[in-house]
Amino acid sequence: MDIATAFSSQRVLITGGLGFIGSNLARRLVDLGAVVTLVDNLDPDSGANRFNVSEIKDMVRIIQADISDDRQMSDVVREQKFLFNLAGQASHVGSMQDPLKDLEVNGLSQLKLLQVCRFENPGIRIVYAGTRQVYGRPSYLPVDEKHLLTPLDYNGVSKHAGEMYHIVSNRIYGMWTSVLRMTNVYGPRMRVKDDRLTFIGWWFHQLLEGMDLQVYGDGTQVRDLNYVDDVVDALLLCAAHPSARGNIYNLGGEPVSLLDLARLMVEVYGSGRYALIPFPENRKRIDIGDYFGDYRLIQTDLGWQPHVALREGIAKSLDFYSQNRKRYW
Repeated sequence: MDIATAFSSQRVLITGGLGFIGSNLARRLVDLGAVVTLVDNLDPDSGANRFNVSEIKDMVRIIQADISDDRQMSDVVREQKFLFNLAGQASHVGSMQDPLKDLEVNGLSQLKLLQVCRFENPGIRIVYAGTRQVYGRPSYLPVDEKHLLTPLDYNGVSKHAGEMYHIVSNRIYGMWTSVLRMTNVYGPRMRVKDDRLTFIGWWFHQLLEGMDLQVYGDGTQVRDLNYVDDVVDALLLCAAHPSARGNIYNLGGEPVSLLDLARLMVEVYGSGRYALIPFPENRKRIDIGDYFGDYRLIQTDLGWQPHVALREGIAKSLDFYSQNRKRYW
């Protein structure tokens, strides 16, 4: 699949475009010659940050809006060829603290956006940012797309609703939709000022501040991670490749224990410490235990696989936050 040909001079809309993944995707699309529009409501609880697109702000159109605003989204959607739907509430703890907001953002707002697309631009190609959280605590590893869905928090429930709205839109109305169930995505332009959205972002913050990396429990929990450039590749392939239409794909990477991940981060940085601490009760209740994804389906269908090794990705991330600390603290 020739990605450059697929997106050159094409109109592309990214919801959640000022966030972590959206801004990295926008930069890639600008390089590919796409005509890019970013929509973001700049929710203070999200990862939205105008600095994320500071280097390309004159090359993209930025609209501050909510995807649930039918009128505004109707005007934006009409002329677009592609929609990367990355808008959403991503905090697991946040979903338990305010489950109604979580459902509003990840459920109802997604359905409203799809209805706008259906009536205003039914041919638009949509890729939805899903999450491995829909699986809950795995009954086997690696987790493939056939695994039972038993989410442990409200975020997993609402994100599953969002992805099903996209898949039903394909099955019933023939719309071009696909879903990527992402695992722990990391890299430049994350929210790292707290641990609301991601543990590894907070670990970058702690490491650069000379704080102990806080590893919950005994640190033997296994996770997989994807560097953001690899995730951008997967998004582009899902939008461009005919085989992705109507499908759900897992992403994934090499499994690593959290303790080994902490050790690797300290080693790459050249200094630092980590400490095992008890699970906070609000996190222990929704912890999924061990997880790593089986990404053979997207590898077979679209030719995707991760390319950025964990050590390389950590080094790139630490370098970025070292240089841009004041923008993300």
